[in-house]
Amino acid sequence: MVKHVVMWRLKDLAHGNEKAVNALLIKEKLEALDGRIPGLVRIEAGIDFAGSAASFDVVLYSEFIDREALVVYQTHPEHEAVKSFIVEATEERVVVDYEDR
Repeated sequence: MVKHVVMWRLKDLAHGNEKAVNALLIKEKLEALDGRIPGLVRIEAGIDFAGSAASFDVVLYSEFIDREALVVYQTHPEHEAVKSFIVEATEERVVVDYEDR
């Protein structure tokens, strides 16, 4: 099993929306990928409520059957569409990919 975790710090304004609106849209768009990409076993997104200086605004937690499935996800057209929305709204991004054996 491969785990894919991403966190985004969002711009105050993007797509004509404030940060909170974009955070919600990103969460909805990511979770809408559930069941639509081969090898994607689990996907969930969360929005930070703490608002501390160390906080990121949105987190993605996802699981894939193997590394190849993660590659398929990264290049899948539906993911690419979500990714382009996220990139436009993002100030900073961090990611960790790891295998659970």
